[in-house]
Amino acid sequence: MKNSLPIAPVLIFILLLAGLKSIALNPDTARMSSSPVLTNPDPVHTNPKTDRRNPDPVDTKRDTVRIGIYITSIHNIDFKDREYTITFWLWLKYNNKRFDFLKNLEIPNAKKEERTFTTVDSTKKDTISILMKVQCVMKDSWRIEKFPFDNQKLWLTIENSQYPSDSLVFVPEMTGLLLPGTAGWPIDKRIRYAMRGWKIDSCYFSSGISTYETAFDDENIPGPHSEYSAFKVRISISHIGTGLLFCKIFLGMYIAFLIAYVCLYIRPANYDSRFQLSVGALFATIGNKYVIEASLPESTTFTLVDSLHGLTLFFILLTIAATIISLRIVRLRKKPNAFKFDMIAGQLLFLIYIICNVIFISKACSG
Repeated sequence: MKNSLPIAPVLIFILLLAGLKSIALNPDTARMSSSPVLTNPDPVHTNPKTDRRNPDPVDTKRDTVRIGIYITSIHNIDFKDREYTITFWLWLKYNNKRFDFLKNLEIPNAKKEERTFTTVDSTKKDTISILMKVQCVMKDSWRIEKFPFDNQKLWLTIENSQYPSDSLVFVPEMTGLLLPGTAGWPIDKRIRYAMRGWKIDSCYFSSGISTYETAFDDENIPGPHSEYSAFKVRISISHIGTGLLFCKIFLGMYIAFLIAYVCLYIRPANYDSRFQLSVGALFATIGNKYVIEASLPESTTFTLVDSLHGLTLFFILLTIAATIISLRIVRLRKKPNAFKFDMIAGQLLFLIYIICNVIFISKACSG
C-alpha cells in the first residue's frame, strides 16, 4: 500500500484535463462565459435597400427612352365618324432591359392597331433598339363649328402601359413645331395623294404626362391617380380649296334665297305665285341643311352651317311677310304704294342678308 498513488490527486488531475479539452473544442463558449450578458439589447435595424434579403436597391432615377417617328400615310379620313387611318415607322432606344415595348406599347386613342414589321437590335452594349411599322385606325374629336373653314388636329399618343412616369420618360428626337418643307419633316411627301381634299399645315412633337384617375388595382399606389409618360404628335390639317367647297355646299341655299327674293318683283296681283315660290324656297333651304348635316359629325354647338341656314330661313320668312303686307296694300286699292313697298323691302332685305353673311363667314375665317 505504501507504493500506491494517492487517489484524490489523480482524480483532480483527470478532471482538469477534461475541462481544458472541452474549452479547446468550444472557444466561443469560453468567450461568452467571459463577456457580460446584456439583459436589454438594442433592436436591430435593417435597410430594405441594402438588406441581403432585398439585394436589388430601389432606383429612383427615371430611365429615358429616345423615340422617333416617320409618318408614311394618312388615309381613309371619315369626317362623319371622326376616324382616320395612319401608318408610321416608330423606333425606340433605351438601356433598361425590363422595358418590353413589344408587349407594353400602347396607343390610347387607337381604335385598331396592327404591326406589320418589328425588329429588335440588342447587339450594342447596354442599348436596345426597336424598329416597328404600325398601322392604326384612330378616333379623334373634331370641331366643326367653322366648317368648311375648319382646321382639325390629329393626335397620336404613345405610352408604355407597364411603367409609370417615375420610372420611364420619353425623349423625342425632335420637338417643337415643324412646317412642310423644313429640314427633318417627318411626313412622307407622297401622303398628299392619299389625303383627298385635305392638306397638312404643320406637325408638332412633344413629350408629356398622361394622367389617369385610377390606380389600376395597384395596391402600392396610395390613391386613385396614376401618371404615365407620353410621346405626343399633333398634326394640323385643313381643307383644300375652301372657297370652292363653300360654294359647293351652300349653292342650293343661296339659290333658294334668290328665288324668295325675286318673288318681291312679281306683280302683287299674282300673290298665289309669290306664296308658292317662297314656300318652295323655304323647304329647299331645309332640305339643303339636312343634306349637309348628313355628311358632318354630330354636334351640340351652333355651327357656321346652322348660322347661315338659320339666317336664310329667317329672311325667306321676311319675304313672305313682305308679300302679305304688299297684298294688304293692294286690297286697300293702293297699287303704286304696294309696288314701291316691294322695291324698298326687296333691296333692304337683300342688303342686310349680304351683310350678315359677310359677318358670319369672316368670323369663321379669322378664327
